[in-house]
Amino acid sequence: MASNKEDQKTEEIIVKQPKEASSAVSDFMEDPMAQAEDVYSKYKKPINIAATVFLLAVAAFVGWKYYITTQEQEAQAQMFQSVYYFEADSLSKALNGDGNYPGLIEIADSYGMTKAGNLAKFYSGLALLKQGKFEEAEGYLKDFSSNDYLVQARAYCLLGDINMELKKYDEAAKYYDKASDYKPNKEFTPGYLIKLGLAQEKANNLDGALETYSKILEKYPNSMAVTEAKRCKGYVEAMLGK
Repeated sequence: MASNKEDQKTEEIIVKQPKEASSAVSDFMEDPMAQAEDVYSKYKKPINIAATVFLLAVAAFVGWKYYITTQEQEAQAQMFQSVYYFEADSLSKALNGDGNYPGLIEIADSYGMTKAGNLAKFYSGLALLKQGKFEEAEGYLKDFSSNDYLVQARAYCLLGDINMELKKYDEAAKYYDKASDYKPNKEFTPGYLIKLGLAQEKANNLDGALETYSKILEKYPNSMAVTEAKRCKGYVEAMLGK
């Protein structure tokens, strides 16, 4: 009889264990949702604020992209006529417009955050330089920025030219050095180095000028600037008594 009672108890335990395990699993599965609801109820306000800020940020980004794209299209359309005037050497119309189309200055000032507006700064600086308005030209060229190896180096060179005209030879040398050091190439770098050497001569930095002319001969022996570099180097060496 004792054996039968023990067997009966064992069966009851075996039967009960799956139910208890199932209940534990069920409780475990339900706990995360309950916990999430509890967290949300406790931090409802900051969570809602964070969600709103995120949605506003996304909306602002999308709106900004649309705005910039629209501005870019407008700037390109308006710039076409100004560039035409610039290439025709009608600098006043290029800079100030013709009454129907805005000039480069207005485009640069109004659309400066666009690629077209940025390029208008370069054209404005170059046109003002041609007109002898050096300080104004310098302002636009300093604001211009590009990853293009040709245009950015050219902008540095123009800033050097402006400072040469203003007799700020050390400043001119600084910009010519930037031009020659910006993505060096055999087509344009030797010419920038010649200008750098001349600016260094004007600034009485004859050792620097000698080094610059030697650099042309060593690194760009096949360039069109070699003849000028040899002549300038000989002159500097004579001045230094070498």
